[in-house]
Amino acid sequence: MSHITAKDRIEALSKQLSSLEADRNGPSAPKRIAGPSNGPRLAGKVAIITGTNSLLGIGRAAAHQFAENGARALYLCDFDDSHLAAHQRDLQRLYPEVDVHVRRFDAASSSAVKAVVDDAIKRYGRLDVFFANAGIVGTPAHFKDVDKSEFMQVVETNAASVFLAAKHAAPAMTVTSSTKPASGGSIIGTASVAGLRSNAGPTAYSAAKAAVVSIAQTCAYQLAGTGIRVNAVCPGIIETGMTAPTFEAARARGTERKIGQLNPLKRGGQADEIARVALFLASDEASYVNGQAWAVDGGLSAGHPFVPGKIA
Repeated sequence: MSHITAKDRIEALSKQLSSLEADRNGPSAPKRIAGPSNGPRLAGKVAIITGTNSLLGIGRAAAHQFAENGARALYLCDFDDSHLAAHQRDLQRLYPEVDVHVRRFDAASSSAVKAVVDDAIKRYGRLDVFFANAGIVGTPAHFKDVDKSEFMQVVETNAASVFLAAKHAAPAMTVTSSTKPASGGSIIGTASVAGLRSNAGPTAYSAAKAAVVSIAQTCAYQLAGTGIRVNAVCPGIIETGMTAPTFEAARARGTERKIGQLNPLKRGGQADEIARVALFLASDEASYVNGQAWAVDGGLSAGHPFVPGKIA
C-alpha cells in the first residue's frame, strides 16, 4: 500500500487547479521579448546606415529592409552621394510613412558621425540602430607593394568608422523618452569572412575587417548593462558595387558559375541576403545576440576549401 502524504495531495490539487485555470483562459504562450514575428520588425525605430550610395550595395538593400519593416526614420550616409538623392526618392515613394534623410560624409570623421547622431536625437529624441557598413577594398596587391598611407586609409574607412559609430551612437542609444522608456539599441559593423579567415582579401582589408570583429566584441562588453548590443556581420563573396567588376568579367567570359565555387552553396550572394541578417540583428528579435561575428558566406568559413579529386 502506497503512502500518500499531505504534501503529495497539495501538489496534486495544485496541478489540477492549474489545469482547470488554463482550460478556462485558453492556451498560454511563452514569455516574449520582441514584438510579433509576422509584424514590422523595426516599428518606430530610428536608424543610421553608412555606405548606402551603391546601387548594388548592402547599405541600400538594408535601407529598403528597414523601411519595409516600419522604421520611423532612416539616415542614408556615404562619402559618395551620387545616388543618395535617388535612393531617398525611391524609399519615400515606396514607404511614404518613413522619414528618409541623406548625408554626404566621411564615416571615418568623428565630427561627421557625431553630427548625424546628434541630428537623430534632436529630431526624434532617440536612436535605435547604427549599421556601420561603409568600406573600401584598397589595392588588391601583395602587402610588400602597399604603402603605409594606403594601409591606414583602408583601416580608417573600414575599422575606425565602426569604432566611431559605437563611440557616438552608444550614448545616444541610452537616451530615453515616452516612446523609448529604456536604454538600448543595436550597433552593427560590416566585417567580412576576410576578417575571420586568411586568403579571402588583401592584407589591409583583412586586417581592418578583423578589427571590426574585435571592436564588436570588446564594445559589447564595455556596454554591459546598457541594453545596447554590438555585432558584426561577415559577408562572403557578394555582388555589390565593390565586387561588380568581378561578376561582370565572369559573365562576359561565361564563367559566372565559378564565383563562389569554394562554398557549399556553390554561388555568390546578393546584397539583400546580407541586409536580411542586418535587419534581424537590428531588431528586437535578436535581443539576446551580442558580441557576435555572424558569417553570411554560403558556408565558406565553415571549412577548409579543397578541390575534389585533387587532395593528393
